[in-house]
Amino acid sequence: MTDLETRFLPEDMEAFASDVKVGVLATVNGEGLPHLTLITTLDTASPTELTWGQFCEGASKRHVRDNPRTGFLVMSLDRKLWRGKDIWTRAETEGDAYIRYNRKPMWRYNTYFGIHTVHFMDLVSLHPGEALPLPGIVAGALLTGLAKGARKTGRSERILTPWAEGLFNRLDALKFLAFIGADGFPEIVPLLQAQAADSRRLVFAPTVYREDLRGLQPGVPVVVLGLTLEMENCLVRGPFTGFTRARGASLGVIDLDWVYNSMPPIPGQIYPARPLEPVTRF
Repeated sequence: MTDLETRFLPEDMEAFASDVKVGVLATVNGEGLPHLTLITTLDTASPTELTWGQFCEGASKRHVRDNPRTGFLVMSLDRKLWRGKDIWTRAETEGDAYIRYNRKPMWRYNTYFGIHTVHFMDLVSLHPGEALPLPGIVAGALLTGLAKGARKTGRSERILTPWAEGLFNRLDALKFLAFIGADGFPEIVPLLQAQAADSRRLVFAPTVYREDLRGLQPGVPVVVLGLTLEMENCLVRGPFTGFTRARGASLGVIDLDWVYNSMPPIPGQIYPARPLEPVTRF
């Protein structure tokens, strides 16, 4: 395992400054469960501080104020990854960072969205930039695809819609898993090889990031974010039920019990379905 760092190097800060990257923030909700959000505005303010700009509302923006322990992941266009833990410290609606974000072309000329709040986080630990292990991911995806049929739940009641199930089965989709570590911080693990066995279960062959996955014990709640390069995404959560053998392959199993739409303009829970309520305040 790569030794952890406590400061960003200049080349790290240069990669984070790019507007064209994947950024993921892991938070802890009020029930102590992990949550993941796509945050493409993740950036560094100094070798020991991160920022991210908020342009829409969502659960993660509430979570960080109640529990400042967070995790992050950034993936650059050349498939290099940075992962770490940090502590949310404050939010600002003016100042140098606010001006810098809103001067970027992506936000300065955006008719519909602008950065209205900048969040600050102190770096706790960092996995230095590392290449995405593509051969292991490809092998894991093939093993998962061959073995997942043996781990169907056999239940006809759907949790994932056909569209969402298809998203998790796309081999070109990005998938990230998070769970709460023993230190109380959420940890993010790339899980690109994960696929849907059916609409109620995700499975994956643990061919990469084995050391990180050792923290997973049966019954631990995990959350998985599925994401396409078209910025379509879906967030699911459920207990990790352990590793099992299926058709000669080892598979990790996640039984789903919650689905969340994290895409703007209206993020919200999809499953279990919430009853419609009349609008009484305008």
